[in-house]
Amino acid sequence: MDVQDVKLTPYWWDQVPRPEMPDAPLGPRVDVLVIGSGYTGLNAALQTARGGRDTLVIDAGDIGWGCSTRNGGQISTSIKPGFDELSRRHGPAQAAAILQEGKNSLAWVADFVAAEQIDCDFRIVGRFHAAHSPGNYEALARQLEAQPSTDAHLVPRAEQHGELGTDAYFGGVVYTKHASIHPAKYHRGMLERAQAAGVRLAAHCPATDIRREQDGFRVQTAKGIVIANQVVVATNGYTGRLTPWLQRRVIPIGSYIIATEPLAPDLMARLMPRGRIVSDTRKVVYYYRPSPDNTRILFGGRVSIGETDPRVSGPLLHAAMAGIFPELRATRISHSWFGSVAYTFDELMHIGQRDGLHYAMGYCGSGVGMAGYLGMRLGRQVLGQGDGATGLDDIGFQTRPLYRGNPWFLAPSVAYYRWRDKHAR
Repeated sequence: MDVQDVKLTPYWWDQVPRPEMPDAPLGPRVDVLVIGSGYTGLNAALQTARGGRDTLVIDAGDIGWGCSTRNGGQISTSIKPGFDELSRRHGPAQAAAILQEGKNSLAWVADFVAAEQIDCDFRIVGRFHAAHSPGNYEALARQLEAQPSTDAHLVPRAEQHGELGTDAYFGGVVYTKHASIHPAKYHRGMLERAQAAGVRLAAHCPATDIRREQDGFRVQTAKGIVIANQVVVATNGYTGRLTPWLQRRVIPIGSYIIATEPLAPDLMARLMPRGRIVSDTRKVVYYYRPSPDNTRILFGGRVSIGETDPRVSGPLLHAAMAGIFPELRATRISHSWFGSVAYTFDELMHIGQRDGLHYAMGYCGSGVGMAGYLGMRLGRQVLGQGDGATGLDDIGFQTRPLYRGNPWFLAPSVAYYRWRDKHAR
């Protein structure tokens, strides 16, 4: 496929260009310094500013340059491990509390968008989680039987075309309350609310050093030194040497997405008749959805063992998409891009403090709902409010020996899981 005329920026940025921020002075001291201007950072800042704290958000790039404006705009209940696995690790009570936080995050997005009147194409469309083998369909059926839910139902392969116009899967589960959103409009809405609350923002202002002092933190940035009473680290998939303890606990992974050219209405209706968001049971998962105006398909996943270039990932994603929808084999793509998400060793997101630094990160690909929600909770924690507590508090944040932030094990892991996906029965 020719990618010469493909845009290598997110499809979302066509409607929401990157904001231009004034180059204002930082000021020598703030109550709260937030590092990172995505969903987590802006929602933490919104809480602290509305709580009366002088709040500054800084970012190494443009405001919202990272995955908050690069993701697929799919909102689920976020928690990957099931109840049995979580019970083995943390006991039944905390397992239930952790799973409840996934539901809370989904509900919070709907409430937040409505309360703040953010125009971001938020819709409860449901998610079709497709089984890529008969055995995986049976596994989904067992999971649903073990954890009955009025918000989910099985779809056998014989009825699959009512959900998705393909024969590539073997049925699946519909989660009726899952939602879609325009991620860049959502971020813009957060940004506007934060600015209205008095949050100051500095783009292209990386923090290069943090030192704890008797009266707070001394933070060296590209635009000068800031003394902050409290610091929030909200860097997720872009966490680096600034915070080595956190860097050792998150695994940055590139997630790649394409957008098709506009498709005929009858073709869209046949391929995605209910307009749902879609994921599948592969360990190296594909995820896709209609664009908010229902004219294109946005298709994402990981298509290479190591990190690559969107010029390379675009044709590979197109081939994977055509494997599911053969009708799209000759369809051109208009955009190909990627963003960095952060996985963790226990497949859970984490929130807490370390050496006085507040943090929330490690959303494991489910950050559209969870990042904003935990950012809000984190802001409440900074304010010392009791309603900042979560079911994810005090669960321990794992690392591994010899890991320093470079995921050397990712390539063999992806290769193994891709082999396993291919041979699933």
